[in-house]
Amino acid sequence: MDFLSAYSAVNQGHVHPKILKTFIEQAQKLTLTSRAVHSNLLGLAEKKLHDMFGYDKTLFMNSGVEAGESAVKFARRWGYVNKKVESDQATVLFAKGNFWGRTIAACGSSEDPERYHNFGPFKGLNFDLIDYGSI
Repeated sequence: MDFLSAYSAVNQGHVHPKILKTFIEQAQKLTLTSRAVHSNLLGLAEKKLHDMFGYDKTLFMNSGVEAGESAVKFARRWGYVNKKVESDQATVLFAKGNFWGRTIAACGSSEDPERYHNFGPFKGLNFDLIDYGSI
């Protein structure tokens, strides 16, 4: 197993023959498509997720940090719409020791000085850090 191949969106390994063959076969059909254009497989993938998890909506990503950013947005919107949190007052909780990327929001949710030093201010983000597993 190749656990050190890369990180983020390029984790295909060190040219393992089976992975490379599959990669080339797929690239000859379609490499990557935006959600803004039609894909004949999108509906099938969404149905599979719905059938497996019961979700009514999906949001596909090809980047880890985009997924984290979307999760923050979804959590805030849910708080404002469903819990009637006062406008611009939502607080998002993150586990201490987290790492989910290098965007301003990801840096602002970190306690690692290498992640946040000289990148602030983060005051308007309304992020708090809690111990992992803390109810």
